[in-house]
Amino acid sequence: MCGGEGSRLESPHEKPLHPIDGVAMVDRVLSALEASRIDTRYAAVSSNAPTTQTHLERANGVRTVETNGDGYVADLMALLERPALEPPILTVAADLPLLSGATVDRVLAVHGESDASRTVCVPVALKRRLDVSIDSTLEPDDHLAPTGVNVVGDADEPESMTHVSYDPRLAINVNRREDARIAADRLAAEDQ
Repeated sequence: MCGGEGSRLESPHEKPLHPIDGVAMVDRVLSALEASRIDTRYAAVSSNAPTTQTHLERANGVRTVETNGDGYVADLMALLERPALEPPILTVAADLPLLSGATVDRVLAVHGESDASRTVCVPVALKRRLDVSIDSTLEPDDHLAPTGVNVVGDADEPESMTHVSYDPRLAINVNRREDARIAADRLAAEDQ
């Protein structure tokens, strides 16, 4: 999911192309997906981020799908209406620059063969400990924050599940400048 404007980030770049330690966030997410057991990668793009769309159309093995750019949920619903995309579908926000293939595979393993949809969340306390922004929480459990990673199951299956992860890689969504700095610092520490 990479069609957002990223106005909160206040970057001279479109949000998915904002560099973290010299690499665009969307490229970091694509690398994680490539390192995972995911077979096919689609990028949901919009007119809000035309440079991102061009960038992704040049990326090897990525198919772009244009959405209206009306927000994560609206764009996801538009994607699900396309007959070529069948559940289960893993969705990942482009603002997770610390995502790894192993993390993606753990989410897929938890989901298993279930037909239910699954929202991956982290404790708000973890986001606070990492000093990153908290832009939304799940009701009524205000102690959980969605990560931007979901598995969309069978549309006819009403059950939806929450998976709570304590992985910092899923807790750092880059929505603001400070989030970007924290992500870059964490990557630099991993490289040492």
